[in-house]
Amino acid sequence: MTSDLYQALFAPAAVALVGASDVPGKATARPLNFLRRHGWAGDVYPINAKRATVLGERAWASLEDLPAVPEHALVLTPADAAVEAVRQCAELGVTVATVVADGFLPGTADGDRRRQELREIVDGSTLRLLGPSSLGVATIATGLALTGNAAFVEHPLPAGDVFVASQSGSVLGALLSRGVEMGVGFAGMVSVGNELDISLGEVCHAALDDVAVAGFALFLENLAHADELADFARAAAARGKPVVAYKLGRSDDGARLSVSHTGALAGDDAVADAFLRAHGIARVTTFDALLEAQLLARRIPISASPGRRVAVVSTTGGGGAMAVDCLAAAGLKVTAPAPMTAARLAGLGVEAGPGALIDLTLSGTTYDTIKGALDVLLDAPEFDAVIVVPGSSARFSPEISVKPIIDSATADTPLGVFVVPAAPDALRLLRRGGVPAFRTAESLADAMTAVFSREPVRPAVAPVQVTGTGGGAVTLDEDASYAVLEQLGIRAAPRVVVDVDRLPTELPVAAPAVIKVLSAALAHKSDVGGVVLGIADAQQLQAAASRIRSAVSAAVPGLSVDRLLVQQMVRGVAEVLIGFRRDPDVGPVVVLAAGGVLAEVYRDRSVRTAPVDLDQARAMIGEVRGLVVATGFRGGPRGDLDALAEAIVAMSRLATAVEPTVVEAEANPVLVLADGRGVMAVDAVVTLAGSAP
Repeated sequence: MTSDLYQALFAPAAVALVGASDVPGKATARPLNFLRRHGWAGDVYPINAKRATVLGERAWASLEDLPAVPEHALVLTPADAAVEAVRQCAELGVTVATVVADGFLPGTADGDRRRQELREIVDGSTLRLLGPSSLGVATIATGLALTGNAAFVEHPLPAGDVFVASQSGSVLGALLSRGVEMGVGFAGMVSVGNELDISLGEVCHAALDDVAVAGFALFLENLAHADELADFARAAAARGKPVVAYKLGRSDDGARLSVSHTGALAGDDAVADAFLRAHGIARVTTFDALLEAQLLARRIPISASPGRRVAVVSTTGGGGAMAVDCLAAAGLKVTAPAPMTAARLAGLGVEAGPGALIDLTLSGTTYDTIKGALDVLLDAPEFDAVIVVPGSSARFSPEISVKPIIDSATADTPLGVFVVPAAPDALRLLRRGGVPAFRTAESLADAMTAVFSREPVRPAVAPVQVTGTGGGAVTLDEDASYAVLEQLGIRAAPRVVVDVDRLPTELPVAAPAVIKVLSAALAHKSDVGGVVLGIADAQQLQAAASRIRSAVSAAVPGLSVDRLLVQQMVRGVAEVLIGFRRDPDVGPVVVLAAGGVLAEVYRDRSVRTAPVDLDQARAMIGEVRGLVVATGFRGGPRGDLDALAEAIVAMSRLATAVEPTVVEAEANPVLVLADGRGVMAVDAVVTLAGSAP
């Protein structure tokens, strides 16, 4: 996006309101009313073919009748008329048109037709398009409220330094009104709608050059145009402008069509979470935290190994305990003061006590006590952040409980506040003083977790692009799948392929062995009786082959059972799933999960965008709870977790592998052997793009 386009969106000299209504209160009358109410100084051209005036101002019959070409046209008409208005904008040389109308839904005859028409207009001109289904833009400081969202009747509008970009139009108003209540102000706001042309990532990238913007709040319904969102996120991290996002859950429908557990484990919201985290975006799950986390994200730097050690100091035991519970449940390490820190607090008359909560009690609600305790805690090396929890005094005498916190805001250690009572004045004072302040303990914990979970943004790695795999993708059988994994350096248990009608006279691998039907059509062989365990000799092999042929033929009529895989049974310290798939939105991802047939049930997994390095792989291992058993837990054997990390990295390299081009791959289970003995796959399924070799 050029600077001229950004200016046309957020600082135009003139705007046209195509389809402006003369009926006060109608959504199509609001933009003109808002522009006048908030004192926007530019030229406004209402377009209404049926009226000479709109809301007491001169109206023009069409865009062609205007005395000058506006930079920005807000199109308020129904869908078909909106297409024609966009066509006129292109012919006249308008820089950008924002289309409010619905009626462009993909997958419907009229929607597809209209989208195609808009696409052809944009491609054949210099016009750029915001929407359709956009509710417009706003530049708060100048009064440019180019929107029909009813919340913009608010006066004055809350000016500040947060830039809001939303795929939902109505959310603009929700955030605006919450900002008024919270004391959080905005630099700019945009509703991108369907992103037919201008994407959310593109417009945010352009906003990075706006000196009025210090941070971003994103409301995401999907991860369409993820590449442009990633480019923006990398640039934002490089400039130190934090990004906080709230994303709605995504559908599992695509995952249900997958042939592997990986599709189910990495086909849901875990992929979005991995994408946002990998690009330094703090993803919150509570709506309040989308704004409340802004100051916190500016104070806590993105770290590859965040400490997450948090001190909690309160003047209300119950409120402090709420904060401790929520923070600990969210995975933060609520930490008690070290002996030296406790001694310094005792010198101030503050007894830290044996637990993690430092309770100043009601007698400690004085400026000197609060400020002194904060000076000690903020100077202590054992804390990565300090949380203050003031009680009722925050509502009735904020000058006592809030001022010492504000006076401590410039310390090197980040500071946050959970205000227990309903105390809007205290919250506004804190935020105005640069202190991250939260109305609920849940929002505090959500924001802290999201900010600490961000990962340093790594240089972009271009994955192999795979297109047209819907009907051409080919799933390999287990033996061929092992061959692909072995090319990556992932070892499989010893195996031999045998013909059902010509079985060997001796067991071809060391006993005990597992016998499996070998067919690319059967990803889950045990479901149809295609697996027999514990085979000790050739006689048992013969019996197992007959049993498998009968069971599979009955379960899958018409499937020919010609080949079997005879594989040595191996025991390990732990079982895991290592998977890879190309997500349709964000691209390649790698999955580590507790393995076996119940992988989808337990959903004990970690997901990252691929490829990953060893540090990221080790972090993934730490996130899978079931792998605690491989750490020597309670005197048990330690698994080869270093080899597991190397296997995760190897699987993730499929993202950039040209030959073969893999759409999806899974090794499940992979046995983590004793420390120093590596890992070994004992089942696998790989799907290639195009035709099988």
